[in-house]
Amino acid sequence: MADLVSVGQARELILSGQPMLIAGDAAQLARLPRGQWIGGTTPYFMSKGGGRVDRERVFVTLLQDPVQAGKIRVYPEHDVHQIPADYPEHGCSFIILPAGSATHFRFARECADWPGLFNSPLIGWNAGVLLSELSSSSPRVFNGTTGESFDDTAVVLHASIRPSVVAKIEIVNAFHQGQGDRLTFPRSGFSVTDCFVNGRVCNFADYITENAVDVRWPLVADYSGAQINVSLQRVDAASKRVHMYAPVFEGVEYRLAAPVSDLASVFGREFDAHHPKPAFSCNCILNFLFAELEGKTTGNATGPITFGEIAYIQLNQTLVYVTFENAEQPAG
Repeated sequence: MADLVSVGQARELILSGQPMLIAGDAAQLARLPRGQWIGGTTPYFMSKGGGRVDRERVFVTLLQDPVQAGKIRVYPEHDVHQIPADYPEHGCSFIILPAGSATHFRFARECADWPGLFNSPLIGWNAGVLLSELSSSSPRVFNGTTGESFDDTAVVLHASIRPSVVAKIEIVNAFHQGQGDRLTFPRSGFSVTDCFVNGRVCNFADYITENAVDVRWPLVADYSGAQINVSLQRVDAASKRVHMYAPVFEGVEYRLAAPVSDLASVFGREFDAHHPKPAFSCNCILNFLFAELEGKTTGNATGPITFGEIAYIQLNQTLVYVTFENAEQPAG
């Protein structure tokens, strides 16, 4: 079960004792009883009825069979590197981070180098707020076992699953590298001034302005065939600095994404052709906006609309999902 429900319905589901993920407005999440759940703020959703902006209902993803148990942990910035140490022996871990927090920034910059990070599936999202309230409200995450909420802490539900089943994480990225300039950066980070364009030093803000770059399309790096986006947030003309939703990394080659003519159709095609019933999925706020997904459906890919996605590492402008599938039997 994964859909928008009333707070009253969510309360009943929590009291059933099943582990679950919940997304919604902070005021509604704060009304929920204690139980085996973690939550993160967002008013944007892909429901069974289509894309929605809703501050009254919450989106509940029940983690049903083959999930057998869940262990909830919170990780402030100084402890977030310990997440892999708490992975279940056989399972899948679900993470929520407040977008823009110090914990989020540390996770995004460093997680790929943490020992054991890729030893077990890790999937989740960055919590956010109504776009018009970005300057006045902070994203929050919730530990359902205690009722506490945080604006600078990761919350993780480490779920054990039946040994006969494996969790498989998939990424749906509508974008791939275009054929334009090769872009590299002298330093890693969420904001940059200088870059190298085909090896020539240049101010990145000037490059965007002079080339009339469409900021709807992200930078894309090719990691051995995997296309990983870094979305452009804004250009600060005064400081000549460009801010991103995820960090660029020193030495990695990026290109601007090739334009996509029908962004909305990409997600529906993926789920028609592949896994029709993910156990959990989420999609990026930038896809929601640029593909104009409000009122449109994306098949069974329902879930929160997020301010960054996590499929082991920090991602942008993607849809991520996890399925539970029968483990391959060894040859006898």
